[in-house]
Amino acid sequence: MGIFHRLNDRLMGGLRLALILAVPVFAASDVAALSSGECQDGMVDVRGDFGQVRFRVELALTPAEQAKGLMNRESLSRLSGMLFVYPRESNVAFWMRNTLIPLDMIFVDDEGRIVRVHENAVPLDETPIPAGAPTLAVLEINGGMARMLGIDAGDELRTVALPQDTAAWPCD
Repeated sequence: MGIFHRLNDRLMGGLRLALILAVPVFAASDVAALSSGECQDGMVDVRGDFGQVRFRVELALTPAEQAKGLMNRESLSRLSGMLFVYPRESNVAFWMRNTLIPLDMIFVDDEGRIVRVHENAVPLDETPIPAGAPTLAVLEINGGMARMLGIDAGDELRTVALPQDTAAWPCD
């Protein structure tokens, strides 16, 4: 067996361990902004018992952007996602039509509190995934990332895209 095959086998065998031990990596400016309470356009911060993490997000604000979502994408960068923000709270439901990658769906109320995390939505599945509670925003990230980081219902999310006057964790 060549060195490439041994290396590849070792890397693949260690993939599970690497996912378990993975720690979010930020640029120095992101760490400073996250710890100082500064929100940035195109970013979402999440905090909970696990600590804090920052995601770089695309915003889906219009009905057309929300209908398209992350459809037809073959990959999503590690700490990236899409944030769907609605004009008012409602009990939304998502599906995976034309979505090629597994996603975690994080449903958020008008105070920025996570009301539900649906893990590893199945690519191309058209079964509705309901929020189960009034929802103002939904953060979609790579499937399995929420569990790996420890994100769960009750955690808080902040971003400049959500109302600050009712936020449980407002931007400074």
